[in-house]
Amino acid sequence: MAITGINNSSCTSYYASNYKNTVKKTDSEKDSTNTKDGNVTTSTVELKTSRPGVTKTEQIKTGYSNVNDYSKYLQGKYHYMNIGLTSMQGIPTTVSVSSAFLQKCMNDPEKAKYLEENLAAIPDCTKDTINGCLGTVTNQSYMIDANGNIIETASCTNDPDGKIAKENAERKAKENREKEEKVKEKRAAKKAEEEKAAKKRAEKSAERKETGDYTLSVTGTDVKSMTQSLVAGSVSISVPDRSSFDIKA
Repeated sequence: MAITGINNSSCTSYYASNYKNTVKKTDSEKDSTNTKDGNVTTSTVELKTSRPGVTKTEQIKTGYSNVNDYSKYLQGKYHYMNIGLTSMQGIPTTVSVSSAFLQKCMNDPEKAKYLEENLAAIPDCTKDTINGCLGTVTNQSYMIDANGNIIETASCTNDPDGKIAKENAERKAKENREKEEKVKEKRAAKKAEEEKAAKKRAEKSAERKETGDYTLSVTGTDVKSMTQSLVAGSVSISVPDRSSFDIKA
């Protein structure tokens, strides 16, 4: 990795990683399961993370017939890919992957694994860039070219008055608020579903009580009072299906 263009006012860093030098066939030997849905294959693999020696089990998909469908799948997991300018840790960021490289990855498990390892590592790498780069990071970009080479660029400033750092902090706070809102919405939706299910269960239970079969048995020596007791019992007692009650007249 080479770092260039660092001075007192700005820093621009380029991290170039060549696919042919970093991906080996032995990486795919840890694949444990494969399932197919049409032409799309889901493989369970061990992916490297941004932390040395740390891996995670993940499912990746290959076998797509076109780049558009493959891109949609990837964007479902890595929402920041190929959407233009976004915000990451409060820093204006772009993450772009060449269409030509996507074409190579969509039917090649090894290349797909390499791509997803790097896309997944970007958020943590952004934190490292913010903490490690001289001055305040003003914007950054990650570009993966047609051959799988990665170029990371980070622009920085000394920001003596703290204005840019404040703007970045405000953007990050906004991101956190949006995440919290999404969590609240999911909780509210889940609660509504649970209440709806509970209401349905209560309605079914009430329906069973109204229409269920039951038997009332009356013992006594006066048939008139026995009949009255039986009728009173049938009106006043709510019983589940196929229950039996003995009533003394």
